[in-house]
Amino acid sequence: MNFLGSLISLASAGMLMLSSSLMTLAPQHDIEGLLFLCNREWTIAESYVPASLREADVPGQVRRMRPEAAAALEEMFAACQEETGVTLMSISGYRSYASQKNIYQRKLDSVRGNVAKAQQYVAPPGTSEHTLGLAMDIGQKKKPHLTEAFAATEGGVWARENCWRFGFILRYDQAWEEITGYSYEPWHFRYVGRELAKEIHDSGLPLELWLPGYRTRRLLALLGVPEAEAVSDPVPSSEPNS
Repeated sequence: MNFLGSLISLASAGMLMLSSSLMTLAPQHDIEGLLFLCNREWTIAESYVPASLREADVPGQVRRMRPEAAAALEEMFAACQEETGVTLMSISGYRSYASQKNIYQRKLDSVRGNVAKAQQYVAPPGTSEHTLGLAMDIGQKKKPHLTEAFAATEGGVWARENCWRFGFILRYDQAWEEITGYSYEPWHFRYVGRELAKEIHDSGLPLELWLPGYRTRRLLALLGVPEAEAVSDPVPSSEPNS
């Protein structure tokens, strides 16, 4: 290989390393990752389609998810059945951008073009986690679906308390409405992987507020800085506490 070719190869390798490092430090931008942030401000491109989807073998409808999320959902539903005797139902899994657009338009038409009212109930296209293939709306058999009443059902209580065991988090809690931009949805669960689900669940924070701390820890690890050294006493301030 000539000198120019060597430089090009080195530059390409460097770009790959940089890209990998950036995704490590900013997982909220990695749409194929499990921590991609999707809300009213962080959106999904119209062209995006998950690389792979499959039907989860669970009761209900619209059961397609990414394979790892579908497998985890099967385990979660089976565990709920075994531990409580309750049958959970899949209500709505993957939705394409086009499907979300149609659902949103129907809601918009039903409220006579009132955008604010429509968005109380349905996310605009590109702002729904369902398009990632990582979200599932869950219900309980023979109980009302997609209502706040699900939170008080035996299945709803169990799912909230145990979803982390299978890699899921409750995404839109009642206290987080102003942060997430979404109304309380005790039925909407997001797959983030088993490795981090318990940490997110235990933090009591929505994904929007948990991610910055996680990114800081990843940066420190990339720089080789032990967390114990990074957490030092702050410099005393001359200003009184407010």
